[in-house]
Parts: sequence; structure tokens; C-alpha cells
Amino acid sequence: MQILLIRHGESEADILNVHEGRADFELTERGRKQVGSLSQKVKKDFPPDFIWASTLKRARETAETLGETIGCPVQLEEELMEFNNGVQAGLSLEEAKKYPEPKFFHERFENGESFIEFRMRIETIFSKIVTGNKYERIAIVAHGGVINNILRAFYQMPINMDYYFKIEDTGISLIEFTDKEKVIHFINDTSHLGNI
Repeated sequence: MQILLIRHGESEADILNVHEGRADFELTERGRKQVGSLSQKVKKDFPPDFIWASTLKRARETAETLGETIGCPVQLEEELMEFNNGVQAGLSLEEAKKYPEPKFFHERFENGESFIEFRMRIETIFSKIVTGNKYERIAIVAHGGVINNILRAFYQMPINMDYYFKIEDTGISLIEFTDKEKVIHFINDTSHLGNI
């Protein structure tokens, strides 16, 4: 089984310089162009049979555009939402400094979740998607933090590893489960963006 991990296109938060996380911003016009280009590449090179997507607007629109282009169903899943950064969501980077980040993995952001809770949420939904899958290739359209945690789960990395996989807007990663092994084909392919 192959799994495409796709990050949403540029959102309004990217140009407003605010903390996004659970803040529910729309795609920008540039983001929509990115998604159009992404959709054509995926349709041509590795079309999925089924798409799972976060319910947040930026990921949902990305997934729905991709699904329409390819002609495959999209299943929205709340558990694929980005990290719940609580009171920081939507605040400017300066304002957010009033709410310091927790020092330990088990501590929650105010009105949000801890890094351990986030990792476990993503591992749980990823396990459900993989074990319930009946398709040869699926896509998961989500967020940078979600994709990072899926890759950490795939690599079986401990929670305290400080590696970060840089995933750009509409970056595509392809992983695969075979009968014998787990394969990483590529991470963060953005070749479809050109001059966008």
C-alpha cells in the first residue's frame, strides 16, 4: 500500500504572520494555484484511489480540489487536524509571546494539547487508516505537524527526537508498506510549483 502525504497550499495565515495551528484560515489565491498544479502532478504521476483529509479549511479545500481533479472520494477526518495550539491560534507572533510554549512534552498549551497528546492522536488515526485500508494507493491531505508525526510514526522515532521534516506548501511525500518492508520513496517534492 502506498500513501501520499500532502500538505495544504499557502493559507492566509502564511501572509499574515500569525500562529496557525487550529486557527481555521482559507487558502490564498497563490495557494489555490499551488493546489491546481499539485492536482495535475498527482493525477499524472500517482493518482490515489481514496483521499483522507483534515477538516480545517486549508486542507479540506486542497483535498476536495485534488479529489475533483482525479475523480476519487474524499473522507474528512477531524483527527487529522493540525496541532491544537490553544490560545496561540490566530495570534500574531508577537502577541503569542505572552503565552510561552510548555517546557515538557506532557504539558499542554493553554486551552490546547501537549506534544505527547498530538503524537498519540496522529499515531492512532494513522493506524486506523492503514489497518482499515482496502486500496493500493491513498492520500492523506493535512498539515506540516501532522505529516511530521506520521513520518515519525513510520520511522518509529521516539517522542523526544528533535528532528523536523521540512514540508513546504503542497509538498508531496510518498511512503509505502510492502509485505517485507517499509519504504520512503521521497519527502517534500515541490517540483510541481515551478514559479508559483
